[in-house]
Amino acid sequence: MSLLLTGSEIMQVLDMDLALAAVTEAFRAYGEGRVNLPPKAHLPVAQGSFKAMYGEIFLPTGHICGVKWNANFPENPRQGRLTIMGKILLNDPETGLELADLDSTYITNYRTGAAGGLAVQYLARQEANRLGLVGAGEQARTQVAAIIKVRPIREVTIYSRTAARSEALRDEIQRRYGIEARVVEAVAPAVQGQDIVVTVTPSTSPLVLREWVGPGTHINAFGADSPGKQELDPAILAAAKIVVDDWAQCQDIGEINVPLARGELTPEQIYGSLGDIVTGKKPGRANPEEITVFDATGLAIQDLALGLEVWRRAQTRGLGEMKDFLG
Repeated sequence: MSLLLTGSEIMQVLDMDLALAAVTEAFRAYGEGRVNLPPKAHLPVAQGSFKAMYGEIFLPTGHICGVKWNANFPENPRQGRLTIMGKILLNDPETGLELADLDSTYITNYRTGAAGGLAVQYLARQEANRLGLVGAGEQARTQVAAIIKVRPIREVTIYSRTAARSEALRDEIQRRYGIEARVVEAVAPAVQGQDIVVTVTPSTSPLVLREWVGPGTHINAFGADSPGKQELDPAILAAAKIVVDDWAQCQDIGEINVPLARGELTPEQIYGSLGDIVTGKKPGRANPEEITVFDATGLAIQDLALGLEVWRRAQTRGLGEMKDFLG
């Protein structure tokens, strides 16, 4: 029997605290070698792309495997549609039986935001309180939700090429969190003077320039998720401590993919993985002056760890519909 959960049902049990806890355990498992994580498959189409992400993870709370089939269509919001959507299937690795069929939209958004929050926890300065956003979509929302859990954010500066989206996000941040938020009309003021910068755009050329990034800045680079995408001036990477979610995946589709291919960056300049830092194999921020960058491409183990907890919570609350697909 498999439990089917819609997005609205998932949102009855999903919150950022749950996402942060689950994603922390996912990266700890990664750092300790308790995962089986094949490369994701990427299918580009005319207006967007699809990805198949799958894996296996051994967690303190259980052993799970599964797959996510996700769509990413950046222009969808112009027609009032979601950018990211899809399905997550959870399976019992011992029997192969399907345990759950989950809408992936909110799990994807929350686990991505949680990864950003986790990176900030280990890499941003403790007193960091100014946050700059380059991009104002759903991913920006969950980045804010996670980052305010781990740092005392007092001001958020927002840039998006679509002013209405920036304004909507500004109003939401002020209403929901009581934090000062402002909209700017160019990328530079969303970066200059910020303690933390989050980039969440589909750009294929650098948007953030080296001269805008001051000492001690931490950057979450989340936009690059396919070959050819990049948001950061390669000179930023050359000056930074670079932390990846997964080396193999990042070199193919992450922020480092273009600079590596062009010889503007070498593999030796990559400091390590977030899993290395979470498990204590490597320290995070070493001093208040260094620039740090987290290159995030998204890992199936994040979806599996959070999906498992959502499935468990939903069962205890009697949510969803049980289906026997083999019957």
